[in-house]
Amino acid sequence: MALRRNDPAQYDQLADQWWVPAGGFAMLHWLAGSRAEHIPPAPSSDAVLVDLACGGGLMAPHVQRLGYRHVGVDLGAAGLALAHEHGVGAVRGSVLAVPLADGCADVVVCGEILEHVEDDVAVLAECARLLKPGGTLVVDAIADSWLAAPVAVGIAERIPGGPPPGIHDPALFVDRRRLLAAADRLGLDLRLVGLRPSVRDLVAWKRGRRTTVRMRPMRWSGILFAGYGRRR
Repeated sequence: MALRRNDPAQYDQLADQWWVPAGGFAMLHWLAGSRAEHIPPAPSSDAVLVDLACGGGLMAPHVQRLGYRHVGVDLGAAGLALAHEHGVGAVRGSVLAVPLADGCADVVVCGEILEHVEDDVAVLAECARLLKPGGTLVVDAIADSWLAAPVAVGIAERIPGGPPPGIHDPALFVDRRRLLAAADRLGLDLRLVGLRPSVRDLVAWKRGRRTTVRMRPMRWSGILFAGYGRRR
């Protein structure tokens, strides 16, 4: 039976793709590397990075290199099992009510989840709750704009490296103004930038000459965007 758009069951069906660099989650590998570029090295041996909607744990190599204790939160049992195999402390739970203590995290990563939930501001509130004062926040998501659905769904789902077909519902794409206003209310200093794959890397990856693709910042954030900030 065909699944509806944005059905979480897709992630269990595609669990064998998490750690395939050219598989169905290829772009999530690229985004994991991009997120890591905006995370400072761990300030101490007990510093914690909380990875919301961690999936199969693709942030794990980067988090290990940076020196954090890596705690991943997700609803999907199959993805969490893979994350655990890669050294992630796996916690099963919702990003809308994370079963972790207030102020437990030096870093919170909230990657590719805001456009999958009904209440993205509630997820942002959880990020703020989990962060220590001065802690680092890294998010990425798809914007609610006139061009996002044609590009992120109409085109991206049909090209190598793009998201699996049906994984996104454009009705849930993120209102950036609302997100920034909520961040300010929640005590988060957050700036948004657009992201796109490097065209040169993408061509080389397609030809088998690269194992990953670098994500490049851009001024316009109307399709794929990242947010970098701190808790005040």
